[in-house]
Amino acid sequence: MLKNLATVTLPGLALCLLFSCSSKNNTANSETDTASADSTSVAAGAGSIKLITLDPGHFHAALVQKTMYNQVDPVVHVYAPAGEDVQEHLKKIEAYNTRPENPTQWKEVVYTGADYLQKMVSENKGNVVVMAGNNARKTDYIKTAIDAGFNVLADKPMAINTQDFAQLKEAFASAGQKNILLYDIMTERYEITTMLQREFSRLPEVFGTLQKGTPADPAITKESVHHFFKYVSGAPIKRPAWFFDVTQQGEGIVDVTTHLVDLVQWECYPEQIIDYNKDIAINSARRWKTTLSPSQFKKVTALTSYPEFLQKGVEKDSMLGVYANGEINYKLKDTHAKVSVIWNFEAPEGAGDTHYSIMKGTKANLVIRQGKEQKYKPQLYIEPAKGTDMKAFEASLKGALAKVQATYPGIEVKQIKTGWQVEVPEKYHNGHEAHFGQVTEKYLQYLGEGKLPEWEVPNMLAKYYTTTKALEMARGAK
Repeated sequence: MLKNLATVTLPGLALCLLFSCSSKNNTANSETDTASADSTSVAAGAGSIKLITLDPGHFHAALVQKTMYNQVDPVVHVYAPAGEDVQEHLKKIEAYNTRPENPTQWKEVVYTGADYLQKMVSENKGNVVVMAGNNARKTDYIKTAIDAGFNVLADKPMAINTQDFAQLKEAFASAGQKNILLYDIMTERYEITTMLQREFSRLPEVFGTLQKGTPADPAITKESVHHFFKYVSGAPIKRPAWFFDVTQQGEGIVDVTTHLVDLVQWECYPEQIIDYNKDIAINSARRWKTTLSPSQFKKVTALTSYPEFLQKGVEKDSMLGVYANGEINYKLKDTHAKVSVIWNFEAPEGAGDTHYSIMKGTKANLVIRQGKEQKYKPQLYIEPAKGTDMKAFEASLKGALAKVQATYPGIEVKQIKTGWQVEVPEKYHNGHEAHFGQVTEKYLQYLGEGKLPEWEVPNMLAKYYTTTKALEMARGAK
């Protein structure tokens, strides 16, 4: 018997668990029982985008729906295996629908039969598939959805090994042939200090030109520190056990580093096409473990023991070792770059995930710091090169500032001992969760235009080539 959760209309956690022996039996309300959408045709009008959520196992899937969008129909069809992952997803959507301020009005129509993937394809209830969850099958999901004619908005990573990368290339080729859009959720492009770092790097009178660097002294470095236990939308996160299995989640070197590699490309070579066959050379790559105690594992998963699939990572004293950390040292075109990710269990009191980045110019370095001194809030600094005439530099900086203010009104600079601190109005610090809505808005814009910028697809391929090739090298390192 197929289990069919039909018409989950939130608010209210009284989920209607309806059972059906026939796949044709649909107990959804008439307003949600609409005709199948043409997946290859996406207009720009209100409600023209019909979302499908496929196997949501990561909270990022819900964050796409934290706000409503004029172009998006409020009815969302969800196809997933029955279990806690999909239930946790529905709870988050319900929380958005029932919050006091600006509640959403999503109506989730959920199918949890064992044939959920085939059902998604055959029912054809939408034109955009959103994916964020277990990465073991994500590339296969992407290829299946694309081949069936759906546009796809996928959370990172879209590939966690070289085999996935080969399949991802096929998916992009298929998307190109069908004229549909495959896009990944690069939220870090919308973090204000990163946006401003990119903006100032395009001002030769302030930054000069990007240095080439060396493997020992890269021209651009990005480091990211994350935490297994944290709060999302005001509630403590509950992670699925598979999140700690690198064969399902992916190692850190192919997961969070996706963002960092993307930013290196986006900042160093803005809107330029990158050919991974000739523009990327990986110098070195390494990986290492983060260990969790049984009590820490319980705190973040609510499980009292490790599942069988995690036993291979259990070490002495019942500690669980996870290859969550990684570093890539590589050359992108003429630029030497380094990216690294570290996962700790929990941040110190008052702290959170942090980011460090430096771009080295011939006239000044642009540095993002997010430590204790910055009260764990990202801050951009402009630090002139040694020997710089500070008065002349100040004049150039203030003259160029108007160009930044034209795009970001209210941005100012304040002189400090090491150079200048960029002062950003609070309105620009909208937080990581809001960035999912911004990415979705951009994707909706591309859908309305019927195409991605010409550099996006080759640069997505370049990004995933870099991460998966680095993992291959790190695993082979002695």
